[in-house]
Amino acid sequence: MIKLVKSTFYKEKATINALCKFIGKAERLSIGVMCTKFENNFSLWQKRKHSVMFNSGSSANLGLIQALVNLKKIKKGDTVAFSALTWATNVMPLLNLSLIPIPIDVEMETLNISPRGVAEAYKKDKFKCLFITNLLGYSDNILEIQKFCKKNNILLIEDNCESLGSEYKGIKLGNFGYASTASFYVGHHLSTIEGGMVSTDDPELDSELRMVRSHGWDRHMPENKQKELRQKHGLSEFHGKYAFYDIAYNFRPTDIQGFLGVNQLQYLDEMVNKREGNYKKLEKIYSNPDFIKIKTHNLSKISNFAFPIICKAEGLIDKYIRLAEKAEIEVRPIVGGDMTTQPFFKKHVRSKYSLPNIKHIHFNGFYFGNNAEMTKKEIEFLIKIFS
Repeated sequence: MIKLVKSTFYKEKATINALCKFIGKAERLSIGVMCTKFENNFSLWQKRKHSVMFNSGSSANLGLIQALVNLKKIKKGDTVAFSALTWATNVMPLLNLSLIPIPIDVEMETLNISPRGVAEAYKKDKFKCLFITNLLGYSDNILEIQKFCKKNNILLIEDNCESLGSEYKGIKLGNFGYASTASFYVGHHLSTIEGGMVSTDDPELDSELRMVRSHGWDRHMPENKQKELRQKHGLSEFHGKYAFYDIAYNFRPTDIQGFLGVNQLQYLDEMVNKREGNYKKLEKIYSNPDFIKIKTHNLSKISNFAFPIICKAEGLIDKYIRLAEKAEIEVRPIVGGDMTTQPFFKKHVRSKYSLPNIKHIHFNGFYFGNNAEMTKKEIEFLIKIFS
């Protein structure tokens, strides 16, 4: 069977052996030096100045939105536009924090929102923030979206959980916004089993994220920031360790996750290159006239953990899902599909939206896994089944 997730880790046996040795020797396994090391190494790899690790990608999303509210970058009642073909925990934090979500349709041939789509949505709702999803390793013209946001004073943030390693004109996705989130779930590009990250170039946001991640206290902030906060609030060092400065959560990762991050990050470029190589071979599937070809001409590096198939005509999807089941190929819908049709969204948002492209993708699309350790035989079999 060709599974969506082939293994928990890249080079799994060696990784598990290394993990067992680490656990056997470690003095403590709660958040510590390995998480810090992973944060520093990830910042260097992503080419951002700061990175803060969370216990999941979903926690990273909520932590980022909470930090932006705490810093008054956005406030209760502000409108936040988002790519409506995404995951639920991109939207739920907006509702949690009394922000108004504005869904934007995607382009059929990139699976991502475009400058045109952003501009059209902005004419209707002058949103304060844009939470863009870099879906499945792809991007539309994110540089033009960035320029539009700067021109209109829109805060741009990126969900880069599905596009770690993809590059637009030589710039890594995740580096176009004020901040970006990443996920290290077992089925994603890099696995810490569960885990997430927020990256930014702003030291103020970095400090706030560390506070939001850990109860609202200052323990994981730089010493100068700790001293500044304690002096401001008239706190001694003794009581300052148990002072809670702002709305926060317990989203701390463990040093087990930190260790796994450090271990797997050393292979990430290798994994990205292998997935890109797989993808270029699998593109033969798009010669099938039943399928929409996804455009990648604007990407200088394509890194995706799944290969999407969007049927042109309604009704065809059933045929190909049956083919996949018969061939023992595990497939699933495109991410979370149309968020505006999900029960939680209809319960909490009264406005109705027309998103024809996402609606088509939701009902006529699916994907199978693009694993870094996929074999030549598996790739050839997938091409044979779907071409």
